[in-house]
Amino acid sequence: MSAARAVEATADALACADTAVAFTGAGVSTASGIPSFRGENGVWNGAYDPADFRIERFERDPAGFWVDRVDLHEAMYPPDVAPNAAHDALAALEDAGVLDAVITQNVDGLHAAAGTDTLLEIHGNARRSVCVDCGETVPTGDVRERVRDDDGDQPPRCACGGLLKPDVVLFGERLPDCFSEARRLAREADAFLVAGSSLTVAPASTLPEIAARDGTLCIVNDEATPHDDAALAVCRADVTDVLPTMADRLA
Repeated sequence: MSAARAVEATADALACADTAVAFTGAGVSTASGIPSFRGENGVWNGAYDPADFRIERFERDPAGFWVDRVDLHEAMYPPDVAPNAAHDALAALEDAGVLDAVITQNVDGLHAAAGTDTLLEIHGNARRSVCVDCGETVPTGDVRERVRDDDGDQPPRCACGGLLKPDVVLFGERLPDCFSEARRLAREADAFLVAGSSLTVAPASTLPEIAARDGTLCIVNDEATPHDDAALAVCRADVTDVLPTMADRLA
């Protein structure tokens, strides 16, 4: 199937669906200047070791964890980062009533910044930090400033005295409760659009498999995925080109 035909088939599937859901990965945010974690230029292939971002490391050495996390956060999120055309297109499709929800693996907060309302951030949001005791959340930017001011000697704490942790899923942690809602949406979706995900990270990668059982799966990604054979349409193209084209067609 040609790229143009794949775009047309995907747009038709979304238009005909009673329930349509988008599922996004790192490829949606790379055009905003945010590097992926994996892949040829991923941060896990550079100066950062995934083992340093396990929940066990945080529990054993929260002060040292936060020093490493500040460096990673600054490497991952440029100060002028903003939503790109792909984020805007998905928000427009939701606003037009085409999409019912967006499920994302990304923790950058850009879907919300673009205006998506029904959003499931199944790996959390790096813009927030959460108290492990009381559950209060605070902006991560404020926590980073505290870590710098303390020279990493003490871990940042909530007003209640509990440790603050980035509100993201660390290696070794379970996914948040919203993953159950994501699974429900995948089961009920008539059309399930994957955008910018290699679909290799479990358990998030099970969602398109669930969706394909009774619904129509469509994939827009610049590389092959393990679920391509189950998809009605597979488009090998830049999501910042394809998603605005779909939004123009449908919204």
